[in-house]
Amino acid sequence: MNMKIGVLSDTHDLLRSEVLDALRGCDAILHAGDISSRRILDRLEEIAPVKAVRGNNDGEWADDLPLFLDISLGGLRICMAHKKKDLPKDLTPYDLAVCGHTHRYASVRLEPEGKKRTLLLNPGSCGPRRFTQPITMAMLTIDADGWDVKQILIPRAEGEKTPKIDGGSIYAQIEKVIHDTEKGLGVDTIAQKRGFDRELVEQIVRLYVTHPGVTADGIMTKLGMLGKL
Repeated sequence: MNMKIGVLSDTHDLLRSEVLDALRGCDAILHAGDISSRRILDRLEEIAPVKAVRGNNDGEWADDLPLFLDISLGGLRICMAHKKKDLPKDLTPYDLAVCGHTHRYASVRLEPEGKKRTLLLNPGSCGPRRFTQPITMAMLTIDADGWDVKQILIPRAEGEKTPKIDGGSIYAQIEKVIHDTEKGLGVDTIAQKRGFDRELVEQIVRLYVTHPGVTADGIMTKLGMLGKL
């Protein structure tokens, strides 16, 4: 069976024309969550049948979406969750395991008992650009010779700006967000008051609230920025 399957995540209510073009001709689409609205799924369904999971930023509209999927497509057994931690600990029964959340493309071949089998795939984000990270998705192809996954890089739209992080250091920005959070200010208020990127403020606040005692260094580590800036 020949199949072409688009794999994407973290669209955050944005479907770029280049993403739609890349998906044309697909037999199915996998979406690993943080969709943000029903209209995104409706538009994707116009192209091909969609299998999707609920992300941490998907609200009540997505209550009917599962947190985890275990499906078969084109002879492959595939599992999918928004966060890697929500995938099964034992992935050996699966050919492909898909997750999102980090906005970073990753493709890792797991080797249980020395035999290459499961591919762990994060297609990255093809929604709003975050920091200087690339905009990506993936394409899974299945034919008589086997199956393969390719990364698809999506170019920035003309005139699209890189999201503003901070005029100073990211460390200083995190400290300011922590200070405002301790004063009881909300995400929108902090972002507007400081002129910071709202999505980054939301991530910092979430990490600070859900990890009691975490420091600015700890938040930088969890954001994958420690030692990079």
